[in-house]
Amino acid sequence: GRLVQAAGYSVETFASAHEFLDSSPSDRTACLVLDIHLNGTSGFDLEERLIAERVAIPIIFITADDDVAIRERIRGSGAAGYLAKPVDGQALLDVIGRVVGSA
Repeated sequence: GRLVQAAGYSVETFASAHEFLDSSPSDRTACLVLDIHLNGTSGFDLEERLIAERVAIPIIFITADDDVAIRERIRGSGAAGYLAKPVDGQALLDVIGRVVGSA
Protein backbone atom coordinates (compact mmCIF):
# COMPACT_ATOMS: atom_id res chain seq x y z
CA GLY A 1 0.00 0.00 0.00
CA ARG A 2 2.76 2.49 0.87
CA LEU A 3 4.51 2.10 -2.48
CA VAL A 4 1.27 2.77 -4.35
CA GLN A 5 0.50 5.76 -2.10
CA ALA A 6 4.00 7.12 -2.65
CA ALA A 7 3.30 7.02 -6.39
CA GLY A 8 0.38 9.40 -5.82
CA TYR A 9 -2.57 7.03 -5.67
CA SER A 10 -5.18 6.98 -2.92
CA VAL A 11 -5.18 3.54 -1.31
CA GLU A 12 -7.71 1.69 0.83
CA THR A 13 -7.09 -1.77 2.22
CA PHE A 14 -9.69 -4.28 3.35
CA ALA A 15 -9.36 -7.33 5.59
CA SER A 16 -11.81 -9.39 3.53
CA ALA A 17 -13.93 -9.45 0.40
CA HIS A 18 -17.01 -8.89 2.55
CA GLU A 19 -15.49 -5.77 4.11
CA PHE A 20 -14.71 -4.46 0.62
CA LEU A 21 -18.26 -5.12 -0.61
CA ASP A 22 -19.76 -3.49 2.49
CA SER A 23 -17.81 -0.30 1.70
CA SER A 24 -19.91 0.41 -1.46
CA PRO A 25 -16.76 0.77 -3.58
CA SER A 26 -18.14 1.39 -7.05
CA ASP A 27 -18.10 5.21 -7.06
CA ARG A 28 -14.54 5.75 -5.92
CA THR A 29 -12.56 2.66 -6.91
CA ALA A 30 -10.43 3.08 -10.03
CA CYS A 31 -9.00 -0.44 -9.78
CA LEU A 32 -8.80 -3.34 -7.37
CA VAL A 33 -5.54 -5.18 -6.64
CA LEU A 34 -6.83 -8.55 -5.54
CA ASP A 35 -5.16 -11.71 -4.31
CA ILE A 36 -6.72 -14.88 -5.72
CA HIS A 37 -6.73 -16.42 -2.23
CA LEU A 38 -8.75 -14.38 0.26
CA ASN A 39 -10.04 -15.11 3.74
CA GLY A 40 -13.38 -16.87 3.38
CA THR A 41 -13.64 -16.60 -0.42
CA SER A 42 -11.52 -16.39 -3.55
CA GLY A 43 -10.62 -13.46 -5.73
CA PHE A 44 -12.50 -15.15 -8.54
CA ASP A 45 -15.62 -15.37 -6.34
CA LEU A 46 -15.37 -11.66 -5.55
CA GLU A 47 -14.95 -10.85 -9.24
CA GLU A 48 -18.05 -12.91 -10.09
CA ARG A 49 -20.04 -11.12 -7.38
CA LEU A 50 -18.99 -7.70 -8.71
CA ILE A 51 -20.01 -8.74 -12.22
CA ALA A 52 -23.37 -10.03 -10.95
CA GLU A 53 -23.97 -6.72 -9.19
CA ARG A 54 -22.91 -4.82 -12.34
CA VAL A 55 -20.02 -3.15 -10.55
CA ALA A 56 -17.40 -2.44 -13.20
CA ILE A 57 -14.04 -2.18 -11.42
CA PRO A 58 -10.89 -3.25 -13.26
CA ILE A 59 -9.16 -6.04 -11.32
CA ILE A 60 -5.43 -6.73 -11.12
CA PHE A 61 -4.97 -10.24 -9.75
CA ILE A 62 -1.91 -11.28 -7.76
CA THR A 63 -1.09 -14.84 -6.80
CA ALA A 64 1.62 -17.13 -5.54
CA ASP A 65 0.07 -19.95 -7.62
CA ASP A 66 1.65 -19.04 -10.93
CA ASP A 67 0.70 -22.10 -12.93
CA VAL A 68 -0.95 -22.69 -16.31
CA ALA A 69 -4.43 -23.35 -14.88
CA ILE A 70 -4.43 -20.14 -12.84
CA ARG A 71 -3.12 -18.06 -15.75
CA GLU A 72 -5.81 -19.48 -18.05
CA ARG A 73 -8.55 -18.75 -15.51
CA ILE A 74 -7.27 -15.18 -15.09
CA ARG A 75 -7.21 -14.67 -18.88
CA GLY A 76 -10.74 -16.04 -19.12
CA SER A 77 -11.97 -13.81 -16.32
CA GLY A 78 -11.42 -10.55 -18.14
CA ALA A 79 -9.02 -9.27 -15.49
CA ALA A 80 -7.21 -6.04 -16.32
CA GLY A 81 -3.88 -7.39 -15.15
CA TYR A 82 -2.03 -10.20 -13.42
CA LEU A 83 1.17 -10.40 -11.36
CA ALA A 84 2.87 -13.38 -9.74
CA LYS A 85 4.22 -13.20 -6.19
CA PRO A 86 6.60 -11.98 -5.09
CA VAL A 87 5.26 -8.85 -6.76
CA ASP A 88 7.82 -6.45 -8.17
CA GLY A 89 6.93 -2.94 -7.01
CA GLN A 90 7.64 -1.25 -10.32
CA ALA A 91 5.66 -3.88 -12.24
CA LEU A 92 2.71 -3.26 -9.92
CA LEU A 93 2.90 0.50 -10.47
CA ASP A 94 3.17 -0.03 -14.23
CA VAL A 95 0.04 -2.20 -14.32
CA ILE A 96 -1.92 0.17 -12.06
CA GLY A 97 -0.87 3.12 -14.24
CA ARG A 98 -1.96 1.32 -17.40
CA VAL A 99 -5.30 0.27 -15.90
CA VAL A 100 -6.13 3.62 -14.30
CA GLY A 101 -4.90 5.55 -17.33
CA SER A 102 -7.20 3.60 -19.67
CA ALA A 103 -10.27 3.90 -17.44
